[in-house]
Amino acid sequence: MRAVLTDLALRRGPGKTFCPSEAARALAADWRPLMPEIRRVAAEMQRQGRLRATRKGARVDPDASGGAIRLGLPER
Repeated sequence: MRAVLTDLALRRGPGKTFCPSEAARALAADWRPLMPEIRRVAAEMQRQGRLRATRKGARVDPDASGGAIRLGLPER
């Protein structure tokens, strides 16, 4: 999951984001059950400074926030 999240973020590049479901869809045809784990891994990567999770442009915690989020490279 980390590799897929990192790859998607790098392919989008700085300032661009993607939906976490894109990572889940890349991993399995039945992707919906993967979403809680994708968000957990994304939250861990955000704490490590490897990803940034946002909602309407504002930074959020993927673990704590319900609803739609976007993921991307952290701002440097």
